[in-house]
Amino acid sequence: MSNSLQKKSTNALKEKTQYGLTFGVIATMLFVAGFPMIVIFFFGVFAYFLWKTFSQPSNHGVHQVFEFYLSANEILRDDERRWFGFEVQEVITRGERILQVMHGAPPLVYFTLGALYNKIDNHEAAVNHLSYVVENENSEEGTYVHPSNDLRAYVKLLRKIEREPTSAPQTSAAVRSLERARKNRANKLLDESREKLDEIKTIKEKEERKQLFQKSEAVVEKEKDEKLLKSVVDSELNKEQESTSKQSVRRKPSQKNKKSNQTNEEDLFTNRKPITEVLHDIYDKNIQ
Repeated sequence: MSNSLQKKSTNALKEKTQYGLTFGVIATMLFVAGFPMIVIFFFGVFAYFLWKTFSQPSNHGVHQVFEFYLSANEILRDDERRWFGFEVQEVITRGERILQVMHGAPPLVYFTLGALYNKIDNHEAAVNHLSYVVENENSEEGTYVHPSNDLRAYVKLLRKIEREPTSAPQTSAAVRSLERARKNRANKLLDESREKLDEIKTIKEKEERKQLFQKSEAVVEKEKDEKLLKSVVDSELNKEQESTSKQSVRRKPSQKNKKSNQTNEEDLFTNRKPITEVLHDIYDKNIQ
């Protein structure tokens, strides 16, 4: 403990020394450039406050993590309370936002999100988060060797709550409950979500095969109807063609009839007398 305090004081002294040297160089340059001392002084104070503001990690995001623990523990707790869907979705959205914003989010956030997804039957998302906690070796706290400022501030507040649970009793109880659930139920929840996910995929595949079979049957029925309609149309066309050919045969005279008619006409004209004989016969009859 004393080593950590000594290291912390050494780091603070180092940071202050760096700030002092930087400010001294800049102040000297401004003084040489002709700026008055009062302006250089106010510039130094302003730069110091900016440095302290941006160098300190923000605790607002860290408090959001513990608020997420509180809300999620109330939903996951086995009691008779009934939760609306939008309430659970809001808590899940807050947890997903923590994963997006916080660099190196603690494993307990992943487990809590996986348990919430399991509760609302979103088993695909539950498997994604729970498998990271259960099966990924990098999810263990001991592998977090180079923490971000957010994670360092989170751990600092977490240890304070663990040492002084009376300062935040509800938060302390929520963290302990979620940690017990992670230890005892993480594997069970992961297996349950995977089984449900496999069942959903099997049902979906059956539905797809059923729809494909129905479509194929509809295509076959359509082809049968088209073939039947085509055969009916072809038979009707054949009947019409046969009837028109018979009528044309009836109306068209045969070659024999043509030849007989021509011979009859020739016979009629062969027995006729020339015009001179006819006139002569008429004249003789008139004289008599």
